[in-house]
Amino acid sequence: MATGMLLVCGLALFLTIKSNLLHSQQFTISFQRPSDCSVEQFYDISSQSCVKCGPNQSTSATGLSCECVTGFRVLATNGASITCQQCPLEKPAVTEDGYGCILCPGSLTEQGTCQCPSGSILGECQRCQASLINTSQSCMCGSNILVSPPSIIRVCSLPVQSAWFSTNLYSSAAACLVYTNLTACQALGNMCVMNMHSFSSVANDACGLYNTIFRATAALGSTQDISYWRANLPWLYYGDQPGLANRVLQTEPLPTGFSFKGRNRNTDINLVAAVYNTRGDFLQWEKVGGNNLQLCPDTARRQEAAYTFGTAYQETVNLLRVYAEPLFYDVFVDLSRGEDRRLLPLPTRNLNQEYNRKFINQGNLNDWYLSRRVLLVDTLSGREKSLGSLPKVIRIASSIRIGFQLVPGTQKGQVFPPLLSVTYSDVLITAPNTQTVSVSFAVYYEMDQTEAHMKTDIALGVLGGVSVLYSLVKTASWKRRIGSPLIDIETVLKFLLFYAGDLANVFFFITVGTGLYWLIFYKAQHFVSVLLPLPGLQEERFIAYVGCAFALKTVQFLHKLIQQLSVDIFFIDWERPRGKANKTIQGTPSPVSIWRTYFVANEWNEIQTIRKISPTFQIMAVLFLLEVVGFSSLALRDPWSDLQRPPQSYAPPYSLTLRYGLAATLWLCIGLLQIIFFTAFHERFVEDKICQFVDLCSISNISVLLLSHRCFGYYIHGRSVHGHADTNMEEMNINLKREAESLCGQRGLLPNTDTQTFQISITSRLRLQYDRILEPLSRRNGPSRLVDAASGHPFDQSTKAYHTMNRFLGSVIDHAHRDMEYVVRDKLFFERVIGMEFLEPMDKSIFYNDESHSFSDVLFYGNEATLLIFDTLFFCVVDLGAQSFILAGVLTYVQQMIFRLIRNGIGRRNLANKTLVDQRFLI
Repeated sequence: MATGMLLVCGLALFLTIKSNLLHSQQFTISFQRPSDCSVEQFYDISSQSCVKCGPNQSTSATGLSCECVTGFRVLATNGASITCQQCPLEKPAVTEDGYGCILCPGSLTEQGTCQCPSGSILGECQRCQASLINTSQSCMCGSNILVSPPSIIRVCSLPVQSAWFSTNLYSSAAACLVYTNLTACQALGNMCVMNMHSFSSVANDACGLYNTIFRATAALGSTQDISYWRANLPWLYYGDQPGLANRVLQTEPLPTGFSFKGRNRNTDINLVAAVYNTRGDFLQWEKVGGNNLQLCPDTARRQEAAYTFGTAYQETVNLLRVYAEPLFYDVFVDLSRGEDRRLLPLPTRNLNQEYNRKFINQGNLNDWYLSRRVLLVDTLSGREKSLGSLPKVIRIASSIRIGFQLVPGTQKGQVFPPLLSVTYSDVLITAPNTQTVSVSFAVYYEMDQTEAHMKTDIALGVLGGVSVLYSLVKTASWKRRIGSPLIDIETVLKFLLFYAGDLANVFFFITVGTGLYWLIFYKAQHFVSVLLPLPGLQEERFIAYVGCAFALKTVQFLHKLIQQLSVDIFFIDWERPRGKANKTIQGTPSPVSIWRTYFVANEWNEIQTIRKISPTFQIMAVLFLLEVVGFSSLALRDPWSDLQRPPQSYAPPYSLTLRYGLAATLWLCIGLLQIIFFTAFHERFVEDKICQFVDLCSISNISVLLLSHRCFGYYIHGRSVHGHADTNMEEMNINLKREAESLCGQRGLLPNTDTQTFQISITSRLRLQYDRILEPLSRRNGPSRLVDAASGHPFDQSTKAYHTMNRFLGSVIDHAHRDMEYVVRDKLFFERVIGMEFLEPMDKSIFYNDESHSFSDVLFYGNEATLLIFDTLFFCVVDLGAQSFILAGVLTYVQQMIFRLIRNGIGRRNLANKTLVDQRFLI
């Protein structure tokens, strides 16, 4: 039985110790106000709790001390408590100060003091302050115990002889240590706070005296089971153990979780503060909100947004200082649930705190010295001559930041204890009536981004490796298409260009996916499980990835643009003179009209910059959704998904991650919708310019040879099935009618086929002959010493080269050159997927059937994906830099117009040079 009782007692003791240990780790205290104390209790301003009065005592009118009940006098006091003794019957009345018993000439009041008869006044000796009696047995300071020498403090790196410190520092320390005067202890603590919690090996400054008293009163024990909170003293420090800050901030989460939606929605940040004045008097408990911790003036509704969980709050203003008396705040998180009312002290990081003249809270977390109690404006310590003079310098909390960190892996919205970070600025007063100072107040939320960064790095590594392989395949395909087996500097450069484009796509899709992930999961979550990356450090990597995507995509775009501007092209005219009936006067057949070639060349010139989307509509639609409909509100750093916000509500700053994810997603979605509409509807029922161009070639009896590489390109077979296209309207209509009624052959290159477009791999022999025909023209454009003086007029050279090339290419298509034959075949599926031909055209060229009209690859039309991503990145990069969707839209439009003009202008010149068509006929 005894053993069983021992086990039960031991278990109870263990649970009690564990419970106390848990509370000591979280530093939670019971939440009590002066109004919560009973008539037998007083409110202890040092422990911030109700304490039972002694025998024959009750609470005073202020509720902050005990007093003897009626008929009892104060026999002894040590400042923190009193001892009462009943007055004898011969002296039943108590003096006004409560320390003596007297015989009254008249009756007694309800309080047990004398009530003077009519026409009489009460005359008593006024008692000295108790601490003076205890130290000097008089009302005069004795032994210099309370005399404060001139106190020098450093403000703005200048020595200031503070009137406040000189008057109150040592007297407060002595009254606190010797007499246990609670308000004096609070006043001493306040002076330590005014001194930025800084201390050194010298023990005669405010914080040094505080620490001396803290060590000297160790026998009194701690308050609220917190070892750093000495009885009768204010709690100013958490301790100086290495790594303590990390344990305080990241060990135990708050017991309450936060949620944005649903029945259990909880977004309220409940903070309360115990407020003290400079002299150490407890004033009241205040709910933190409004302007008690915010110096930035604003409406109450906007200021309340600072205490809505998940809403990033940031306000910065320039204030004209009003020299009010400083107030000091002990800030707590209110964890009350029903009858269980508890508080969690808010750790404070004072960035101005020094130890031996070194800032200790601006480095690594493990080196921080956390503290308690803050003030907003210090207008006292900078007064030199007297307390009534204007301050020479003021100290102001120029930056106050409250930070919440999400518990890793939480699914219930748990956070670690928030951190209050304060930065003070010293302002030398030069123009008291006009001088302003910049102050800011912010509430931020963060989570550990290590896992997110790791996943991003893994994705980059994997996709980056795939892009290397794909770029190698592209390089191998390019080498085969130019007919060169050697690996040289040009090959390496080409690989880097291909890799730039593929890596740009990797960065782009990872950044868009990341931005979309944060947009969806942050805005749609119920219980908080993710928080947005913080501006600055946590978003730097993301912004760098966006910058890399844009830079690499720009390289790819310019590479493709240069390729398109240097493509080789020739129009093969199949038209032949139509016999002797149309002979001229000289007896030769009528020449073939060049106007069909000019017409086809102009049509090609017009389709060089057509796209599958309307760039103007794209920009207008994106700006309409963002600015008019209000989608831009989704990028705000708050958990709400409302598109329209009341103008009087607080608008938090934008998240660059959300802003990028939102803008990129909208741009891509609208672009893809345009492409789908263009492909599925417009091209089928309205106009398909690519197919129209192929039809035009057939009607005009002109084929097109395009060489995007030395030995690779495209062929559009435009040979008319009617034999002639240079005819009148009546014959043209008859020919079209016959074709519609299938009364003639099909348009395809091969008999009984309709395939008119091909990808071609030509032999080096054919390419050499092609270059040989154009060689005189290239010499004409070269240095003058290479030009043959007997070669004739340049116009004659162009005409001769044109006819020679036309006859040569026509004969190749007609299989008239046995050493330049070609075969027609289908591409393998895998060849189409990787964009590489497996067969090399050694003896014969290869024409691959191409129903998809891939000759558009040398036009803007066939590179819509690259253009769409480039425009998306350009729009987003401008917006990230300027924080303006409208400016980004305007500059994107300007950029599109510039590149369109470049593509049209240089493309027209290239078309004229390569087709030998006079540029003056290209309208």
